[in-house]
Amino acid sequence: MANPPMNVTQLAAFDAAHAARMLCAVREATLSGQRTPLAPRPVIEDSWGRMLRGGVDPDHDFRSGLLTPDEVRRRREESPLLPVLSVLREGLLSVADAARHIMVVADADARVLWREGSVPVLRKADSLGLEIGADWREHVVGTNGVGTPAVVRRPVQVFASEHFVRSHATWTCAGAPITDPRDGRLIGVVDVSGPLETMHPATLAWVDAVAKLAEARLRELHLTSLERLRAVAAPVLARIGGRALVMDRDGWTAAVTGVPYTSRTVLPKSLSAGQRWLPGLGLCTLEPLAGGWLVRSAAADRPQSRAGTRIVLDLTQPRRWSVAVSGGAGEWCRELSPRHAELLFLLARRPAGRSAAGLAEDLFGDGGRTVTVRAEMSRVRRYLEGFLEHRPYRFCEDLDVEVLLPDDPGDLLPHSSAPAVRAARRGAAP
Repeated sequence: MANPPMNVTQLAAFDAAHAARMLCAVREATLSGQRTPLAPRPVIEDSWGRMLRGGVDPDHDFRSGLLTPDEVRRRREESPLLPVLSVLREGLLSVADAARHIMVVADADARVLWREGSVPVLRKADSLGLEIGADWREHVVGTNGVGTPAVVRRPVQVFASEHFVRSHATWTCAGAPITDPRDGRLIGVVDVSGPLETMHPATLAWVDAVAKLAEARLRELHLTSLERLRAVAAPVLARIGGRALVMDRDGWTAAVTGVPYTSRTVLPKSLSAGQRWLPGLGLCTLEPLAGGWLVRSAAADRPQSRAGTRIVLDLTQPRRWSVAVSGGAGEWCRELSPRHAELLFLLARRPAGRSAAGLAEDLFGDGGRTVTVRAEMSRVRRYLEGFLEHRPYRFCEDLDVEVLLPDDPGDLLPHSSAPAVRAARRGAAP
């Protein structure tokens, strides 16, 4: 029987020093292959496993060079987090400073772009290398509250010796990823860090709540930009006969005429004016508009063909999973959210298909969570319409489906805690 994981939050809230000592013992035993009465939390154990496979030395701090001031300035100016920096500051700084914490904001590459808060703690952070421009990717400095949330794509608190590198054992941090509401892409991580004795049980929930406020603000800004585009689109569409729509640069629909409304169309990464195949729309003519595209149907009655279609699910990159379609329906590629990457991987492993209850069991270990599965599969089918069947859910039989996997099975979808994915990492059959 597996050892129970430590309840770090409960232990640290009662006696932080005692919890740190227990964690140190668990960590040393785990890394040396010994059995202990308590196990690390699954998210930490998985991270330690990645560090060991990647050759990170727990006795050495593998910091890379800092970004130059000019590069930091450029990244700040181009960061999609810049419009919500005030939200993060308002939500975190006043409390962080009083509680002897600092706020750290990093980009999607886990490069520290902003760092503010308690002055004494900032000096302590300097000694750990948590500086402006520093690279805090997990495989660079080990398990931590910036790099690990960027990998697993969910909030993570890393307390004392849960850090992989021993020099960080006097530190605690809680980080939450921030995603772009337009496409689910990771755009950064916000983290609150400080000495281990300052850890509070509610810190992770607090940081996660502020991260969600920032995402909500980004959503509001996107809706405002769509409204502006809609005002531009109205007179243009009024003069057009036939089927057309106006979308923003990310494929979100602002207005339509003569075609059913869909909230978003998958666009190729590089898009130019002219004729292009678009999923769900077929052959279209694209013309640039201020802030978006005018899309006219060039093949209104031409059905989408699946003949010779190839679908490639690429799971080789640690945080950038994608599905690419090529063949009779044209060629396009879409970056996948963590949940959609899980679902398409599970379907690719089971050509005969899977019911909603079966997918719920695979994802959550609970076959009753079918409402969540059906909602997510509905979203998947919006961009893979014509390539997925339901009752049961599966790829159509006449498709050539290929899955590209990481070289090390242990690196498969590292964010995922789904039972079926964890079994696949161990090499278990579906």
